Amino acid sequence: MATAAPRPQPLAALSSNGKANASDRIAAGRARRKQVPRSSHAGWQPQRNRPDPVAILEASNLGRVPELVPIRYGRMLVSPFAFLRGSAALMALDLSQTPVTGLKVQTCGDAHVANFGAYATPERNFIFGINDFDETLPAPWEWDVKRLCASLVVAGRAIDLGKKGCTAAAFAAVATYHDRIDAFARATALRVWYARLEVNLLEELVRCAHSTDFRATPRQIVHSHPDVSQLVRLTAVVKGRRRIVDSPPLIFHPRTGAEAIIERTRQSFLQYQETLRDDIRVLFDRYHFVDSAVKVVGVGSVGTHCGIALFLDGHDDPLFLQIKEAMPSVLEPYAGKSRYENHGQRVVAGQRLIQAASDIFLGWIRREDGRDFYIRQLRDMKASAHIDRMRADDLIEYAGFCGWALARAHARAGDAAFISGYIGKK
Repeated sequence: MATAAPRPQPLAALSSNGKANASDRIAAGRARRKQVPRSSHAGWQPQRNRPDPVAILEASNLGRVPELVPIRYGRMLVSPFAFLRGSAALMALDLSQTPVTGLKVQTCGDAHVANFGAYATPERNFIFGINDFDETLPAPWEWDVKRLCASLVVAGRAIDLGKKGCTAAAFAAVATYHDRIDAFARATALRVWYARLEVNLLEELVRCAHSTDFRATPRQIVHSHPDVSQLVRLTAVVKGRRRIVDSPPLIFHPRTGAEAIIERTRQSFLQYQETLRDDIRVLFDRYHFVDSAVKVVGVGSVGTHCGIALFLDGHDDPLFLQIKEAMPSVLEPYAGKSRYENHGQRVVAGQRLIQAASDIFLGWIRREDGRDFYIRQLRDMKASAHIDRMRADDLIEYAGFCGWALARAHARAGDAAFISGYIGKK
């Protein structure tokens, strides 16, 4: 049976500790080992009274579109790796029973290895980092690290790495996290803020993965126009008007009241505009709304209310925006409620804080029925890894990149010096 986890009083966030002397914060982290020994993180066992995992999953379906829930379960049934990805709420429960130092950072909230990837900055440079923020919330930094490591082990099992290979992948993530969090602890605030994994490092990653484990190379993506290719793939001209093509059950217009729903969607973008920066609002004003449709996305997100909207500018150049429902973070029952009343704003604020560079079209709305949404570009020069095709060396290499990105996120939005002091020397 699992023993009770040590739970000291929470420490202040970086907003108050960031001005403190780094050496003092390192010493404070080192001292915390007496209350929460590092060895206490070494193992985990489910509690005797642990709720039924299926019941947890069923509870997470509350508010989802009932007809889409079977698709969610179907995607989770593909493999243990897919199940882990789609069951963030279940792991959040388990993580809440593990030891914590008391320090909170702005966490990803779901640092599964599949939630890392490559994407373009607003300046069209290609970088690597966290790319899913649905569950972001101030929470113990350890939870992100453990979620990442657990997903790497399950990923390793899926490609038959064996215990040694799986351990090596998890160790690579932790070792790189350790190395970078220590470096960030000793770096200036601006140096931490501007740190990023640039395209040259990503090209090395693709080379190490033999160019088959990324869906496209960075240079292929940087020199592409994803919205144009999506215009061809997702739309057609119907009676002289450009429309999103139905491809049920993954993309479709509602069966009843479609025109009214599309009009409400169009109107909601007036609210969305108010959440954009002034300069981006001017840019967005150059586009006009054309059509919208329901679009099923992800694994854990399947069944939530999500859609896409097509906009065209004066040259008929497309802009696709994704409208994604933002529900309460799965960490809320254990880490506390968000400071933001609108969960779309929670996602956007968290993403802007911990991502090296964020989509310029990030924004949020609240619908008349009280549902919250965040809005972003549908696919803005993104690349994700084919983890199921990786060899042992590839996964270990990739794990290190994920550890790097996670450390940078935590350093940007948390107390890197305290974390470094707690972890200690190699």
